[in-house]
Amino acid sequence: MVFSFEAILILILSIFLFLVLAVVLTLVIVSRRAPSDPVLITAATLVILALLVVAVSPLKVPILVGMVLAMLGTAVAALGGDPITRRILAFATHGSVRDGSSGGILLRAPSAPGNGSDAADGADTADGSDASDHGIAVGEGAVREVMRGGATIGYLERIAVVVAIIAGFPEALAIVVAVKGVGRFSELVAPETRERFIIGTMSSLLWACLVGALVRLAIW
Repeated sequence: MVFSFEAILILILSIFLFLVLAVVLTLVIVSRRAPSDPVLITAATLVILALLVVAVSPLKVPILVGMVLAMLGTAVAALGGDPITRRILAFATHGSVRDGSSGGILLRAPSAPGNGSDAADGADTADGSDASDHGIAVGEGAVREVMRGGATIGYLERIAVVVAIIAGFPEALAIVVAVKGVGRFSELVAPETRERFIIGTMSSLLWACLVGALVRLAIW
């Protein structure tokens, strides 16, 4: 069987894209628990490099290969956006905002007037022990977790965005942002929540858009 030169180039392009997405998926999975700058930078660089290749290439991968790339790309977009977004948020906030156990952030509510530290010193809890023994802030507002479920929402938004771009419906980005904004509107009072919402959303969507554009250009 004789293969044409174009068929060989398409085969090389298909293998290249598959390997890039597989390697990136491996890197982001490794970085999910402890985001590492060199690993994440390598993953982002590979995605951008592959995007440039398919942008200038006149060749398109076969539809069956494209389906495999689409599944890989969706996984890369959904899973990779988590460590990348968390690392960007940590860099932007200089580590001043702590993550909560339910996917949100921990904020300290302002103390009520007249609730000074002198009045609160020595306050007892229900079991008769000192409040400080339980880690309760004395003389300050209580710590509460806001923007709960942020990690789960991030996965869902990236899946929606990358699938929409691959399917040729980029208008869905506006729908995703609108739904997320309406859902979080009541929590965007504090500056920390507004900052996290904007930076986190932009980082998450940018990553999903890059991966989605890569797969879209490779197929169509």
